[in-house]
Amino acid sequence: MYAKCGRLEIARQIFNKISDRNVVLWSAMIAGYGMHGYGEDAIALFSEMRLTVVEPNDVTFVSVLSACSHAGLVDKGWEYFDCMIQDYGIIPKSEHYACVVDLLGRAGRLDEAHDFIKKMPLEPGVSVWGALLGACRIHSNIELGERVAEYLFELDPQNSGRYVLLSNIYAAAGRWEDVSKIRTMMKEKGLKKTPGCTWIEVNNNVHRFFVGDTSHPQSEKIYATLENLSREMEEAGYVPDTDFVLHGVEEEVKEHMLSTHSEKLAIAFGLMSTSPWTSIHITKNLRVCGDCHNATKVISTIVGREIIVRDANRFHHFKDGYCSCGDYW
Repeated sequence: MYAKCGRLEIARQIFNKISDRNVVLWSAMIAGYGMHGYGEDAIALFSEMRLTVVEPNDVTFVSVLSACSHAGLVDKGWEYFDCMIQDYGIIPKSEHYACVVDLLGRAGRLDEAHDFIKKMPLEPGVSVWGALLGACRIHSNIELGERVAEYLFELDPQNSGRYVLLSNIYAAAGRWEDVSKIRTMMKEKGLKKTPGCTWIEVNNNVHRFFVGDTSHPQSEKIYATLENLSREMEEAGYVPDTDFVLHGVEEEVKEHMLSTHSEKLAIAFGLMSTSPWTSIHITKNLRVCGDCHNATKVISTIVGREIIVRDANRFHHFKDGYCSCGDYW
């Protein structure tokens, strides 16, 4: 619970106090390190577990493989996948195969990931193909992305996220006609894109923000804070990365759109609403925007505060200009 709420240190303190640890506790703590981007710590804890009488189970290996994936530890991931089968006699499930595909895909080894899927003894499901499509989006592989998307459209036709991913792949390549075709397809199927939303809890109240949001009662003050922050960021060398605006509009419009992303609005509100010696915790329902990731690193240096962002996949701990993910996510 504490790890999922961003309180990893407290989670570890509680873990250390428990003398009779079962496989559930070990697996949960390993998963906690993984989702926060501390792959090496996850591996170290798994090695410690193997020295005890508690044997890892299939859930433990999902946690370990996921941790390796988020940290880019490809060789270690392969080692543990083999270890699961050879040393513990655990038959891989779809979740394990999806982790390996994610591991390879994030590292840019897309063809290897695709070959791995072809050789699976199981029929690959949506989690496996979804991991590969996500990797195609990260590495802008249009040809493979199109093929993978076709599988997903058949397996999971009502999941709008699959269509949005392919649309984003096209948009990143400037193929606006194809983007339009995907949007038309979604409209015909009655599907809608899930809007990006970021929220922050302050004094037991949850405040939600969308891109360009002006509905908050303190909106004027939030935008003033963001404007001042933007000037300081520019002086610190920050340059908006307009490649992350997936719309065919002018450069100036792209920069304005980036400046009002929901992550930035939530951070600005957090800065003006919390004590200066505390960390800021925000949550986003989608994968964090690449430009917002870069901006948050700069902001953490300017304000001298840790900013913890939980997105749809993992946690990012920003402090002194660095992120716990090592810019690998």
